[in-house]
Amino acid sequence: MHEWLHQAAHLLDNQDNLDGAAVQRQLEDLLATVQQQQEKVAVLADAVEHFVKVTANYLPGLFHTYDVPDLPRTNNDLEQCFGSVRWHERRTTGRKGTVPGLIVRGPVRVLAAVASKRLCFCVQALQLHDPQAWHSLRHQLSYRHEARHMEFRFRKNPSAYLAALEDMLIKGSLPT
Repeated sequence: MHEWLHQAAHLLDNQDNLDGAAVQRQLEDLLATVQQQQEKVAVLADAVEHFVKVTANYLPGLFHTYDVPDLPRTNNDLEQCFGSVRWHERRTTGRKGTVPGLIVRGPVRVLAAVASKRLCFCVQALQLHDPQAWHSLRHQLSYRHEARHMEFRFRKNPSAYLAALEDMLIKGSLPT
């Protein structure tokens, strides 16, 4: 069993720089071998069954990293990136919790924070090239901002907020 685990780790490490389909075939072959020779390790039958089941569940999304350049194999780098953005936001604002602006303008702020660490932007890179995409993004941000504003109004005076909402619903359902 120990040897099979090491073989699986070696295949997923992909020292031969194979594409995703080739790595998937090799891992599927290993899993077939493990299932065929499962009686050799009868004491660990439950562990072998669990290993095969869990690995088979992960197979569909496991091999994209071999086909897309610079895609990390685990989400640890991505988690670290988001954690770093949250830490910097908290540090610059002095807040202990999540910064509301990060919730409202999350996609823009996270993208800016990540990109500014990796790239130095020139004036041409900052120019607007797709006005439609910019307008769409602005619309999404204003929608989030309005939703956040409504949450504040609800927390400030729940009964007045609900009464106004009921009035809108009743007026909207009545014939004119």
